[in-house]
Amino acid sequence: MTSDEDESEFWGFAQGAQGLFTPSEDGLRHVELLGCSPQGRLLTCLDHLGGRRASAGSAHLALLDTEGIEMGSYFVSNVTATTARPSPRGEGLLDVTVRLWCDQLLPGSAWVWDLLRAGQLNRKGLWHSLDPEGRRAWLSVAMWSREYQRREHSEDAAPGQVFTLDGREVVDADSFYCALGEAINGPGGYFGWNLAAVDDCLGGGFGASPPFTLEWRHSGIARSLLSHHHAVDGDTSTFEVLLEIFADHDIDVLLR
Repeated sequence: MTSDEDESEFWGFAQGAQGLFTPSEDGLRHVELLGCSPQGRLLTCLDHLGGRRASAGSAHLALLDTEGIEMGSYFVSNVTATTARPSPRGEGLLDVTVRLWCDQLLPGSAWVWDLLRAGQLNRKGLWHSLDPEGRRAWLSVAMWSREYQRREHSEDAAPGQVFTLDGREVVDADSFYCALGEAINGPGGYFGWNLAAVDDCLGGGFGASPPFTLEWRHSGIARSLLSHHHAVDGDTSTFEVLLEIFADHDIDVLLR
């Protein structure tokens, strides 16, 4: 965890966390930082538990893989220490409870981060059984981890590639974005999670630059479902807008 005001100000690390993806009724999260080595402002806050000076402010909370490499990070605000006790995880470590605010930590995201950390986000279709909330969480992790997932192949695919999108599991807009990200960037891949984001991704730097071909298999399933889902203008369907966005960027869409 590092200060939002000064990225060089390190607030410490923790071996684990509980409650990170569980918002309370007031929107705040009560997070246990397990095996924590607090530093900087977070350490100072522990001397003022229960008082106003127990608030550390805003920070960037990074999630690390097993080698200590950052997989992604979230902006968290109103970080306030509430309790601290010696941790059974190691001498000198603490289990620190903090209260914080973050609307980007979507419920259902933890297991996706765990898959990524364990190297098990390695085959297509892992999102197929998820409910709507789970698909949204899947997309959020795909977005926040996109640089980590592409760290060894950071360049866009060469123009003229053919990407195959399997449309059999496309039952709504979010499942389309899951399938599109997978088609372009492989398992857990990201290529937008709303119409504006897809448009941005087609500008390059997200795995593929136009022109390319998108072979959309089983497109009839999505056509029937997304044609009834209207875009933000309330008139044009999401399916039609997607085709317009692809056409504007010289993407050849083959509807199979």
